[in-house]
Amino acid sequence: MANLRILKKEIDYRLEEFVFDCEMAIYFQPSKEEAVVGLMEKAVALRNALYVKANNPTEPHNASLVRKYYAAMRRDMVSSFAAMFEELSALNETK
Repeated sequence: MANLRILKKEIDYRLEEFVFDCEMAIYFQPSKEEAVVGLMEKAVALRNALYVKANNPTEPHNASLVRKYYAAMRRDMVSSFAAMFEELSALNETK
């Protein structure tokens, strides 16, 4: 991981993209607004949890462990947001 600031920007970027997709889903299917807003709240909670994890590595004085920690965190972030997008897609498929 090159920089903590870049990681935080990536977290925010993924959240923005998810919120934008949620807003589009609400626009096209207003009947599912409550469910989509629930997903948005879940995504914001995920963002906050990722920020806490980013600011508090387990072993801050061991560079090797810090790199592994942030690599695992990045994988977790990618899979978590992918799951959120899949959940949104599944919600949009149902009538």
